[in-house]
Amino acid sequence: MLSTELTHKIKTLISGYRVMLFMKGTPEEPQCGFSGWMAGILVESEIYFESFDIYSDEAVRQGLKEYSDWPTFPQLYIDGELIWGIDIVSEMYESWELWKLKEEKGL
Repeated sequence: MLSTELTHKIKTLISGYRVMLFMKGTPEEPQCGFSGWMAGILVESEIYFESFDIYSDEAVRQGLKEYSDWPTFPQLYIDGELIWGIDIVSEMYESWELWKLKEEKGL
């Protein structure tokens, strides 16, 4: 069970930006291929995003898995909603759904 303090911290990170990517490393220096791929998709889609290196805070890393009920990273949130991981975002990118979402939400 997540502590109130950790839940608040995660919610603050997610709600602080319209698009938040929790990833391994940074967009400039990803620490795994999937995180780099996800950041690249967002850059290619011209979607402005903030990122959080899950290696920088073990409590957030472990807590986010429970919070989202999604065990892997990267995790993408848009307007506070989990869009899931690289497999879903990649499919959305390839089918143009990500572009439609960008347009609908004015990202």
